Amino acid sequence: MRILIVGGTGLISSELASQAAAAGHHLTLVTRGRSPLEAPPGTASIHADATDASALREALHGMRLRGERFDAVVQFIAFTPEQVAADVETFAPLTDQYVLVATSAAYKTFDRLHPLTEDTEQENLHWEYARLKAECEAVLRASGIPWTIVRPAHTYGPSKIPGYTGNSSHPWTLVDRMRRGADIVIPGDGTSLWTLTHARDVAAGMLGLLGNEAALGEAVHITSDEALTWRGIHAAIAAAAGLTPEQFAAQVVCVPSDALVAARPSEAGSIYGDKMHPAVYDTSKIRRLVPGWEARVAFEQGVAEAVAWFEADPARQQVNEDANAMLDAVARIYRDALDRVRAEVGP
Repeated sequence: MRILIVGGTGLISSELASQAAAAGHHLTLVTRGRSPLEAPPGTASIHADATDASALREALHGMRLRGERFDAVVQFIAFTPEQVAADVETFAPLTDQYVLVATSAAYKTFDRLHPLTEDTEQENLHWEYARLKAECEAVLRASGIPWTIVRPAHTYGPSKIPGYTGNSSHPWTLVDRMRRGADIVIPGDGTSLWTLTHARDVAAGMLGLLGNEAALGEAVHITSDEALTWRGIHAAIAAAAGLTPEQFAAQVVCVPSDALVAARPSEAGSIYGDKMHPAVYDTSKIRRLVPGWEARVAFEQGVAEAVAWFEADPARQQVNEDANAMLDAVARIYRDALDRVRAEVGP
């Protein structure tokens, strides 16, 4: 196939590019040309600001004149309905399938265990990012372009060690805290179920949707079937970081989401609108559309690979000192509160 990826240097998009190239597809990436990641051998590159419709159309002008087409265009960096509307005009003459990467964070949350399907209502009252992605979907559904919507959930990979808060921009922060004996802040009681999916598995599912007539007009989430508690997630990261179970248990401090949002208000959307709620997915649709696909990377394996990736180059091991200060302060407050309860209320 001839595949165009808009934004091919991110966590999932770079993995998709690698897998598509390895499978022998003809690949073109649209990027700004600023990423240190190298494109797969034989990949064509177009340097343009894909969020600027005029600049993107200018970059693609020659292809349109020559009547070239792509079997699939995969859009990773459309975050507003206006951008998707512009994309429809840009790519309608160029592709047989426009694939929008949306988000599972747009699903409505529930006060009970509710396996999420693609038919689950989209409603996120707390996170503008998720609401805009849902609006992007609505624009695409109303267009005339052949489309497929992909909804990843919380995805991790070699360069991304997942956490609840405080380590998004510098993922090594959590491992650094663990190794130096700092408090490990876990949300709630650490018992809420959460699904993490390795980028390799998400990319493999996406590749199976490209050029797939059965996927046209379909929205599909691509997630693991492995739901872990937040305590289990942190325990797996700690094990990969070299902590014993006893060390991990001694460092854990459970803190309610309200306190974490109070300490970091900018995280309100992703916590209240996503991470504080259980997330378990029904993956029957992606399995039906891509026979043989399954999420193959267990979290213990994937996070061990991620820790090893950071260890391979000390320059990657940057930490967020602001996040460290916040986590230290919140953990100290809750350890002090527990001490007061034992002293004033306990037997």
